[in-house]
Amino acid sequence: MSKKFSHTDKKGKAKMVDVSDKAVSKRVAVAKGSIFLSKETIKLIKENQIKKGDVLTVAKIAGIQAAKKTSELIPLCHPLLLDDISIDCTIFHDHIEITSTVKCTGRTGVEMEALTAVSVAALTIYDMCKAVDKKMKIGDIYLWQKLKRPV
Repeated sequence: MSKKFSHTDKKGKAKMVDVSDKAVSKRVAVAKGSIFLSKETIKLIKENQIKKGDVLTVAKIAGIQAAKKTSELIPLCHPLLLDDISIDCTIFHDHIEITSTVKCTGRTGVEMEALTAVSVAALTIYDMCKAVDKKMKIGDIYLWQKLKRPV
């Protein structure tokens, strides 16, 4: 059984999804991702000794900015008025787990915004630490939760 994709026209060409008839809902998306670093780099981050500055604070700000710019980065994403964006970074012995929670009240979800926030936060950590760690690895970026509630 084939399902018609809502992001293609009758000829199979890409198009923006028409959400004008969808009900406004409260929407939440949570995405997660990780960046794997050496133990020495983790120690430098914890001690705020990376020369470019406070890695986790800068990564959080970058993730927030990225979520707000998602429709400019990903073709066919709707520009959304976001109600809240939070980024949390949890340090483990060999990696940092990044969690992004994005909320809005609208006609379409915020999954791409949450995933973009995690991705850019991880890239920011990579950029800030690349001088001291040549073996960093970004991975495991995924949508962890998606909620939709009537207004």
